[in-house]
Amino acid sequence: MKKVTLLEVDSELGAGTRGSSLGISALKIAALTAGDHFFADHPRLRIPNCNEYLYRPVDTPHAIHLDGIVKMLERVSGGVRDCVQEGGFPLVLSGDHSSAAGTIAGLKAALGEGRRLGVIWIDAHADLHSPYTTPSGNVHGMPLAIALSEDNLDHQSNEIVGKTKILWERAKAVCQPGPWIKPEDLVFIGLRDYETQEAHLINSLDINVVSVRQVRRDGAEEIARQVRHMLDACDCLYVSFDVDSLDCDLVSDGTGTPVPDGLTVDEARGLIMGFGEDPRLCALEIMEVNPVLDTKGNKMAEAAFYILQYFVRNSRSFGHHPVNKTRDSVVEASS
Repeated sequence: MKKVTLLEVDSELGAGTRGSSLGISALKIAALTAGDHFFADHPRLRIPNCNEYLYRPVDTPHAIHLDGIVKMLERVSGGVRDCVQEGGFPLVLSGDHSSAAGTIAGLKAALGEGRRLGVIWIDAHADLHSPYTTPSGNVHGMPLAIALSEDNLDHQSNEIVGKTKILWERAKAVCQPGPWIKPEDLVFIGLRDYETQEAHLINSLDINVVSVRQVRRDGAEEIARQVRHMLDACDCLYVSFDVDSLDCDLVSDGTGTPVPDGLTVDEARGLIMGFGEDPRLCALEIMEVNPVLDTKGNKMAEAAFYILQYFVRNSRSFGHHPVNKTRDSVVEASS
């Protein structure tokens, strides 16, 4: 059986609102509220953050704090790579979604040349912007552009030179130069809030999109089966779950970019459990919980923890691996 390792990435450099770095602590409070020893039952790796960059002047306005984010991508990539190579299952808990590019880089590095990674992106947003197209400069809207090595110059609206250009190229080479995943190996679920530039890429690259309506019509388990079939050519699967895929009116506004008409908690749980039935699943990531914005106490973190807890406790892929606190560690900061 695979052994779950919790990778804690409390970075919020890529977000436009503050507070997502507190999301992991909110998940831990949710576990305590539930009377669950989840965070003592699994080994943990804490990836040191670069949140000190938040207090520095912004000199890359079309990719805000990109210098710190590149460092985070390198650190996350190394932690994920090592976890997989040691036979573990990385369960990545992140602040903002920009760090997902590091997770993909680490998985790709661990899988090696020639092996294909399927990416299941459960999110209200496409995260396909680049510094050339972004209307906000927030890098949590760019991780898939990094993984696909896609600048989308057909829809360029920003002039990118100097430091931003150098750092953007460095971000796209954290794993290796060129695309790390194929467009046909990417599936969106719950997508409902994205810009024209991103729609162009989705259409031109023929990326699969599964709507909330389809999930509701066919059922989460059936959609999971269909998506697994879409990714038949992939050697391994990775699920990235942004909590803004959940319906903010039904669950909570406790995330940086809440969007209505999303998934229910049970639908999200059903999807993730369905992917957990596939032996190719090699990583799960949960991010963008922001307790500062939660008007319902700690409701978003409680919903996310319920999904997380249910997945690990009930998936056939995992056994129960209690450990003591001496197993916790910190990945040393890279230079």
